[in-house]
Order: sequence, then C-alpha cells, then structure tokens
Amino acid sequence: MVNHSSGKTKELPGNQGYNLDPEVGAAMSNFLALHPPGQAPEKGDWKMLRENLNKFYADLNQHFPVHTEVNTKDFSIGTSAGTAIKLRWYSPPGKVASGPAIVFIHGGGRVSGSLELYDRLVADFAYRSGVPFLSVDYSLSPEVQGEAQAEEAFSALTWLKKQAVDLEIDEHRVAIMGDSAGGGIAAAAAILARDRKVPLAHQILIYPMLDDRVMIADERLLPFAVWTCDNNYTGWTASLGADRGSSNVSAVAAPGRLLQFEGLAPAFIAIGDLDIFRDESLDYAGKLAKAGVPVEFHLHPAVPHGFDSIAPATKVSKRAMADYIRVIQSV
Repeated sequence: MVNHSSGKTKELPGNQGYNLDPEVGAAMSNFLALHPPGQAPEKGDWKMLRENLNKFYADLNQHFPVHTEVNTKDFSIGTSAGTAIKLRWYSPPGKVASGPAIVFIHGGGRVSGSLELYDRLVADFAYRSGVPFLSVDYSLSPEVQGEAQAEEAFSALTWLKKQAVDLEIDEHRVAIMGDSAGGGIAAAAAILARDRKVPLAHQILIYPMLDDRVMIADERLLPFAVWTCDNNYTGWTASLGADRGSSNVSAVAAPGRLLQFEGLAPAFIAIGDLDIFRDESLDYAGKLAKAGVPVEFHLHPAVPHGFDSIAPATKVSKRAMADYIRVIQSV
C-alpha cells in the first residue's frame, strides 16, 4: 500500500514545492522497515489488493494501544440491502449519559478491511474522546456492489438511534464518521439520511473516497501516492462493475456524483495535500458550503493518504487527531 522507500523530503523539478513532510517520511520508512510491503497488485486485481490491504491493516493495528478500559459489545442486524452485518459498540470510561455517539465506517478501498482489523483504532477514538462508537462490519465489494454498502451504513445509523435509550445516548446527537473508503460510504449514508428524513448530527469524513470518475490525479502527486490511481481503479471497479465511470452511477454509490447538497448534515472533512483524493474532497467541501451546509475543512500540507495512522506520533498527525477528537466531542 505504501510506495515510499525513504524518509527524506522529496520534491520533483518544477513541481511548485510538492514535498513529503520529513517527519512523516521518516515514520513511514520506519513502518516499512518493520512491515515490508508485498508485491503490488495488477490493476483490477481486487483479490490481491484485499490481501495486501488486510495485511497492512493488521500490521497497523499492532501499533495502536490496547484500551482494556473501553467496554465492547457485539450485535448483528439485518439491513435495508437485504444483508446481515455485525456491529461493535465501544463504551469508553467517563461516557456521558445521554451524550453523543458516532457510527464508524472503516476504510479499505471498498474491497478490504473489517471491524476486527480496525478494532484498536476505533477503541482509541472512543478512549481519547470519551464518546461511544458503533463500528460497522459492512459487506465488501465485489461481493456487494452499487449502493449496498451505503445502505448497510445507513441501517447501522438507524439501528443505533433506535437503541438510544438502552445504550444511554442522545438520538439527536448521533454522527457518522469514516476514513478513506469508509469516509465515502459515510458521506453516502448521510445522503440517505437526508433523503429519508432521518436526522443526522454530523458527518466526519477523513480523506474520503468520493468519486469513481477520478482515475488520474494531479501527476505531481503520484510519487507520494500511498493509495495509488491503480488501486483506486481496482476499488471502484469492484464496487461498481461495468458501471464505473458511466452515467448509471448514483450519488449513493459514489457521493462525488451528488448534484443537490442542500439539507445535508454539517460536515468535517480532512485530507493531506499529497493525497489523490485531494481535489474531489475540495470539490465536495466547496459544494457543501455553496449549498449552505456548515463545513470545517482541513488540507494538511506535505502529507499523503493515511498519514495520521501510519505516522501518529508526528506533529501534523497530532494536530489532525486533536481536530478529530474536538469535532467528535462537539457532536
């Protein structure tokens, strides 16, 4: 998943200052030394991409602390997509009765990742914020396609709101959050919530995967790409099949297709400026703002996709995490 082999600052001739934060580069190099990446999959090979990403997440999970103070409980629900999925509730110490809660959608390019592989990361969010989380083990593509993943996330959202009394939360203070593919699915679930008149307090989108039509990024970013254009092609093709890039794709399947932004939940969006999702995130944030939706947007300089998880001890990652915790607590 990670393409960098050096912790040194990188800059291309005439690239107008694009470079990798040296502290992040060093941390990424250290991570790679401990966890050498496997062979890069061929474009379109979702099976190998899934295998590589799941190994990456397993390695990453080892670097997050174990929070035994965070209590967990698993649930299974049926969804509006006709599937059954597993949910995990994270209840942190100091949880406020009738306070906020977050539905979390994991990343993985729509083809990989799981509740278990994200277990420590989600527990860490709950522990740091004091806010309970519901992690969603949604079905992966290509086993499901189109709008199914968004429907599963939406079903988790509505289930949690119905459990508000039993889980001691405020059903009016429920937000949805996700990173990477999970951020895109979270954005899609927010669209469903608006269209089906289900109140949603906030959408928290961390370097979200939004638009199936963006296959070629700013070429100046390519030397820094953690999530590559080929990976993006593979993930979206697995998710949408032959419809990828066509006029047959709905905004629920790929939120970058959305035309009407009015009435969506307030949004928080954060991304690095060396991320191939940068431009689609900027576009999405701009359209939200123009539609009168409150938006907080962060463009972190000199960092790639996933920087906050791969290099959590760096200054920029600490700033990003502080922002995440602040907005989580403000829901």
